Amino acid sequence: MVFHAVGLMSGTSLDGLDICFARFEKQDQWTFQILKAETLPYSKNWEEKLRNSIHLSAEELLELNSEYGFYLGKSVKNFIEKHQIKTVDLIASHGHTVFHQPQKKFTLQIGDGRAIKLETNLPVIYDFRSQDVLMGGNGAPLVPIGDELLFSEYDACLNLGGFSNISMRIPDRRIAFDIAPVNIILNKLAQKFNKNFDENGNLARTGKIDENLLSKLNSLDFYSQSHPKSLGIEWCNENIFPLFENIENADVMATFTEHAAEQISKVFNNYQLKRVLFTGGGTYNQYLIERLKAKTNAEIVIPEKEIIDYKEALIFALMGVLRYNNEINVLSSATGSSQDHSSGIIV
Repeated sequence: MVFHAVGLMSGTSLDGLDICFARFEKQDQWTFQILKAETLPYSKNWEEKLRNSIHLSAEELLELNSEYGFYLGKSVKNFIEKHQIKTVDLIASHGHTVFHQPQKKFTLQIGDGRAIKLETNLPVIYDFRSQDVLMGGNGAPLVPIGDELLFSEYDACLNLGGFSNISMRIPDRRIAFDIAPVNIILNKLAQKFNKNFDENGNLARTGKIDENLLSKLNSLDFYSQSHPKSLGIEWCNENIFPLFENIENADVMATFTEHAAEQISKVFNNYQLKRVLFTGGGTYNQYLIERLKAKTNAEIVIPEKEIIDYKEALIFALMGVLRYNNEINVLSSATGSSQDHSSGIIV
């Protein structure tokens, strides 16, 4: 069984749209090959539209849902033409998360899949999270199914994106959960220095750790909760940003980086992890990686750039393939839903 699929991923850090075209084959187990992949940086206009989407009226949000769907469709169409791709079985789109409140039984990823279909004339699978939330789950993390099927040689897989999330197998099941915010905070702080992100952690490195702030961050309720659990921008706005008032920006960056390293290493040490695969943009933050290495004996495996940058888009492509075949693509042990299921709307 062979499939050629395109995965689309737009993360909370808003650095751009990840497009990954991959070949999947299933014999005894699934294997993959990334054939083409690129990140399309958002224009200032699109970045602002998506960043401000949480404040829109219902009418404006519906308009943006359609507009962004056509944007995604055009982007994939151009990608396919540019790389002269001949065979695409399906497109799997994560969409852009506007709201994520699973405790209230809703989550919203905009980017109407029907618009993508109209632009590309290819089968599209989208809205992977809503069904899980309706089934009592967190609707996140979804990537663990890909970790289980494609990256099972590691004790755990850690993604350092807008949020840090981990997926690992404990005796008979795979668990996963968000650990702490990372780039969603650090990128916003970097903007105060007129930068989109803290390259290599250089800004954080110049700051001093504020022990009082670090203590407040580490004592937030979320960190003592048991999994499954997930984070959203709403939680950060309510719990993190108000703590930063009256502290120098570089010191906030240093302290928050230390906080992220402490929370992540605590999980590594609690579960006695030996080899952990690192992916996501935060993997390039050398200062964060240094602080992590100082706090854990786990081997930090940093793969080739293609996997660091496109693992999530790759796994959403796989999730689309699984959904297309009506196979399980969401693990209840990771999300907390009532059962494993096959999720996503097929157009």
